[in-house]
Amino acid sequence: MTNPLPSGAVIGILGGGQLGRMLSVAAARLGYRSHIFEPGANPPAGHVADAVTTASYDDETALRAFADAVDVITYEFENIPTSALDLLESMRPIYPGREALRVSQDRMIEKTYLSELGLQVAPFAAVETADELSKAIDQIGVPGILKTRRFGYDGKGQARIMQAPDAETALADMQGAPAILEGFVNFSAEISVIAARSQDGQVSAFDPGENVHEGGILRTTTVPANVPARLRSDAVLIAAKILNALDYVGVMGVELFVTAQGLVVNEIAPRVHNSGHWTQNGCVVDQFEQHIRAVVGWPLGDGARHADVVMENLIGSDLERVSELASSGDCALHLYGKAEAKAGRKMGHVNRIKKS
Repeated sequence: MTNPLPSGAVIGILGGGQLGRMLSVAAARLGYRSHIFEPGANPPAGHVADAVTTASYDDETALRAFADAVDVITYEFENIPTSALDLLESMRPIYPGREALRVSQDRMIEKTYLSELGLQVAPFAAVETADELSKAIDQIGVPGILKTRRFGYDGKGQARIMQAPDAETALADMQGAPAILEGFVNFSAEISVIAARSQDGQVSAFDPGENVHEGGILRTTTVPANVPARLRSDAVLIAAKILNALDYVGVMGVELFVTAQGLVVNEIAPRVHNSGHWTQNGCVVDQFEQHIRAVVGWPLGDGARHADVVMENLIGSDLERVSELASSGDCALHLYGKAEAKAGRKMGHVNRIKKS
C-alpha cells in the first residue's frame, strides 16, 4: 500500500452525474468522504455526497475553495476545461493524470496515440474544411463517420457519410468544429474492457463485456462476451498496454471492435464506464470501488467475476418498467435519482444475474 489517504479523507469529484454518484457511494463504503464540483443544480451525486460545490469551471474562487476542501481530485467525465485543471493540479493531486485527459479529449490525438502504440484503429484523417473532407474521403473511402474531435458522446457530434454527396451535409452538422473522418470498421461485435492501475503500477482488469448500442447509446452489456477466449485475453492485454503507457492511475474503459483481422480499438474513456456497471453485482470489488482504491493509494481489489450478468440501461420511459423489474428475482436495480425522465436520458440500469 503506497501511503494511502487516511480514513475520513475527502475525495473531490469533478462532475455530479450518475458516475459521480456511484463513486461517492463506493468512497463511503471505504470510509472516505466525497465532495462534488458540478455547475448544474441538484445533481444526482449530490444526493449521496458529503458536500457539493455548485459553480462553473471558470469560477477560480470556487475552484480554489474546492481544492482546499479535498485531499485528492478525480473526475467522472473527461471534458473538463484545461484552465480549471491547471488551477486544481497546482493545489492537489489529480487522478487519472493529465496525459490521459489530453489524449482522450481529442479524437484525433487519441487515434494517433493508440496507433503509435502499435494498436489497430479505424482509418482516420483530420478535417476542418470541405477540401480536407474531400481529400479524406479520397484517402479513406466511404462509408465513413465524421465526428467532432472534442465533446461528442452517446452518438452526439457524429454524422454518417454513406456516399460522397453526403459530405456537405455531414460537414455542416459539425457546426464549424474541428472534426475527424473515421472509416467504417467491419466488426462482428463490440466489446469493452474495464481495467484499473494503482499508484504503484499494479494492473487489474475485469472480464470483457459485449456491448449493444441503440441510437448511439449503450443499451446492454453482456458478460461473459460471446467471443473466443484468446480475444478476451488480447483485449485485457491491450487495456494493460494503454494503462502502462499513460502511467495511469484509476479505472479506464477501453472499447474494441472484434474483426476478422483482430481487435480494433474504438476509443478509451479515462474514468469509470457505463459498460462496467455489471461489476456492481458480478464481482466482489466493482469498478467504482476499484477506482477509489486506486486514487487513495490502496492496493487494487480482485476483479474476478462470480456471476454472469446482463446490464441494461434504463433510458427515458424505461423508468416505467421499474415496478416490473423490482418484482423479478434476478434483477438488481440501480436508479440515479434524476428528477425528470427524458428521451435518450439514462435514468438508471438493471443488472440481471445468472450465478455461474
